Amino acid sequence: MMELETDDIAAGELEPSSGALYVIGTPIGNLGDLSPRAKYILSKVTIIACEDTRHSGQLLKHFKIKAKLISFHKHNTFSRIPKLMQALSEGKSIALISDAGLPGINDPGEELVAKAKDNQFNVICIPGPCAAITALVSSGLPSSRFCFEGFLPSKPKDRKSILKLIAKEKRTIIIYESPHRLLKLLKELSDHCGKNRPLQVARELTKKHEEFIGPTINSVIKHFLITKPKGEFTLILGGLCSIIKAETTKEDLLKTIKQLLSQGKSSNDIAKELSLKKGVSKNFLYSLILQSKKQTSI
Repeated sequence: MMELETDDIAAGELEPSSGALYVIGTPIGNLGDLSPRAKYILSKVTIIACEDTRHSGQLLKHFKIKAKLISFHKHNTFSRIPKLMQALSEGKSIALISDAGLPGINDPGEELVAKAKDNQFNVICIPGPCAAITALVSSGLPSSRFCFEGFLPSKPKDRKSILKLIAKEKRTIIIYESPHRLLKLLKELSDHCGKNRPLQVARELTKKHEEFIGPTINSVIKHFLITKPKGEFTLILGGLCSIIKAETTKEDLLKTIKQLLSQGKSSNDIAKELSLKKGVSKNFLYSLILQSKKQTSI
């Protein structure tokens, strides 16, 4: 683990640099996740470029930050980038934020960063929340190798091509989806990947009612046929080699885990045994074992 030195922390007081673009991660739910450095930079930059000035205005108001906000989104990218480049050339500092999470991932921030780099301007990322990574590391599915697909294409031909590639992908896959299109995507994944492919669907990340629905495509479909999808969703889909051998619900696994724990078996032995029998990842099983232990201790 890299150690922080006093000089590293103090260096933040010299920011923001003139003519620099700061890419800043903002909370995806819990406002407590905005870092002290992010707050400082946002309060000092010349301009803050954001998706929605009203939404970001509320965020800044919460932290008592006063700054010049300008909109920067997919509909005005072409006209805004030259103006932002001009501001950087004049020595102004710019912060780029999205409505939630880290800009540049599945949004026009990618184009702004590329243009700033092309023009030799300094681009500095202030790390922060990201729905994709937050969902991945909390899913229990393999996270050592993964790929990010974001929102799948809407055009039928392009969409079908991507779904075919996803079906053959051996790494864990991260996908974004909106509530009104979720069931359509789930049915497409079932058709291309099989109903028993491991899947964890995350919603309300970092909020009070955060939840993960799984552990397979089929069980997730059953859930959302009964429960209307609400909020933004991050799907963590297991790779081809992690297909579950038989339809297994989370409740079935928890029941089995409780029985094995009552028999005195260790967490490691339980994870090994169920991973072989059910084809479920050990990481996911460890999360269920921890959940079961907490329920037992209450």
